[in-house]
Amino acid sequence: MAVETNIIKINPERVKLDKIRIITKVLKEEGIIAYPTDTFYGLGASCFSEKAILRIYSLKERKPSKPLSVLVSDKAMVEKIAVDIPSLFWKLADEFWPGPLTLVLKASSGLPIPLLGPRDSIGIRLPAIRWLRKLVNEATFPITATSANITGKKEIKNPGKVIDLFYGKIDLIADGGDTRGILPSTVIDLTSGKPQILREGAFPRSRLARYF
Repeated sequence: MAVETNIIKINPERVKLDKIRIITKVLKEEGIIAYPTDTFYGLGASCFSEKAILRIYSLKERKPSKPLSVLVSDKAMVEKIAVDIPSLFWKLADEFWPGPLTLVLKASSGLPIPLLGPRDSIGIRLPAIRWLRKLVNEATFPITATSANITGKKEIKNPGKVIDLFYGKIDLIADGGDTRGILPSTVIDLTSGKPQILREGAFPRSRLARYF
């Protein structure tokens, strides 16, 4: 079934509040957006909307065994969706956030099961792009941060390609021009006693060595 897709142009360096509110309205109504991040374009939805999360899995042809991570507006928001947060989290967050580092923690109750990873975990990132932090703050809940592509295909940094792929399938596309297209975020699992790098990305292992 086709969806009416709203395309809005934004300047990621300075997104006006009225546009942020248009995007927020879509998220609050359980819609899906495509948006530019500090790496590539992502697909966003409320972390509390199982309906929207399942749509994202379908659109990406992604297996449910591959969980989605989320973006927060600040470190305080982490405590709304995670429990048993280790001290190492705060050390890593203080040094590397905002930035392309996803930290996996034990999820709090109330989050949709399809969002969660092994042992009820959740991957969380504080983005370096200021307007995204404002967007999540305006929404008052974290949003998903999975790449806007088909699983197994290359990530997308060009908005035209995002439009070609998702027009008529998602509710809104925020066209912010080409993204930087750097490596995806590094992912670190903090759910056990020993931290583990699940994916080496924008922050190489050498930058993190003293924590391991």
